[in-house]
Amino acid sequence: MSDHLIETHDAGVCTLTMNRPEARNAMSGSMMAALNEAIPRVAADPAVRCVVLTGAGGAFCSGGDVKGFASDNAGGGGTIPSLEERVHNLRQGMELSRWLHEMPKPTLAIIPGAAAGAGLSLAACSDLVIASDNAKFTSAYTHIGLTPDGSSTYFLTRVIGRRRALELYLTNRTLNAHEALDWGLVNKVVAPTDLQAEVDKLAHSLAKGPTLAHGGVKRLVLMSPNDTLESQMERETREITRMVTTKDAQGGIASFVAKQKPSFEGR
Repeated sequence: MSDHLIETHDAGVCTLTMNRPEARNAMSGSMMAALNEAIPRVAADPAVRCVVLTGAGGAFCSGGDVKGFASDNAGGGGTIPSLEERVHNLRQGMELSRWLHEMPKPTLAIIPGAAAGAGLSLAACSDLVIASDNAKFTSAYTHIGLTPDGSSTYFLTRVIGRRRALELYLTNRTLNAHEALDWGLVNKVVAPTDLQAEVDKLAHSLAKGPTLAHGGVKRLVLMSPNDTLESQMERETREITRMVTTKDAQGGIASFVAKQKPSFEGR
């Protein structure tokens, strides 16, 4: 684990905190490597039932490490990275988005401040997003002559629509938290002093829920945009048929009949 990523666990909730506050949590190579190690691992860990991604020091993630890019381009590390090395590094960053999006458990992005570039990508691919009143969202790529990465164009277009995605990319407009809420980029905006309590409440509620059903919901929603009505109906039929055999569903149905509160184990 890198100093650039802090991992904590509490009652089924794994929190991954990007930790470069002096750089507003810009995505360093060390941070990316740590995330690429941690996210698949917690995705496969049955003890983890909800994953929270956030940033230290009042920011979420200000994007890629632009100073590092400049140093690489000038050969500051001794050699200039080859095209193949650059492609490999960028692809690793995109894998973070895929893992957050596809893991069979809920992912929450908690935005205390700036979410730009790669930070915007990570927010867009997460299942739910809670933002502080202080949060700001911007693409920033074309501001320095670059095109988006981190699977940003895939997720952002699906979350907010093509025209609004193009507006963010082409104009580098910055959205405040309430504009992001209005655009559908975040689920909820709270006061900075209430952010942690709101996160804890939601994350622990999800962690106590039926984890297998949550994973099924994610699979269905993931496939829906590319499916016909008939094929999506078939997927729903297969998923709910599989869920009926789980211990959580059997206990949940029995609790409903008995008018009791269900207790889910993620099995």
